[in-house]
Amino acid sequence: MARDEQLKERWEVLQKKISNQFADGELMDLDAIIYIIGVQELGQPHRKFKKDHKLDLMHIAICRLLEPYGYYEFDFFDDDGWPHYKTIEQLPVLKAGEQSVLMKEAIVQYFIEKEYIL
Repeated sequence: MARDEQLKERWEVLQKKISNQFADGELMDLDAIIYIIGVQELGQPHRKFKKDHKLDLMHIAICRLLEPYGYYEFDFFDDDGWPHYKTIEQLPVLKAGEQSVLMKEAIVQYFIEKEYIL
């Protein structure tokens, strides 16, 4: 199976599974899934977040997702338990479609590592 086809198939499986778990089956988009990852990485799943914190959670998720690609490295937890990352390498300039593919690939890998999907 071609790599792109495998990614597409895994993404659809993941999107459906996570949407069933968190959105009563309503298909969650890329940003919503990134947000869920941020909440998981923070480790405070039952807390309600304000808009500013939602953006921070997405940033945490993006850093965590791109860490295996060498763009970010975990640095420390602050006094409130929020993880902080440092930039190791600047992200290359990508077209919107390329960004989407990179993030989907990173998300699929994240959930494979967490044994949420195969």
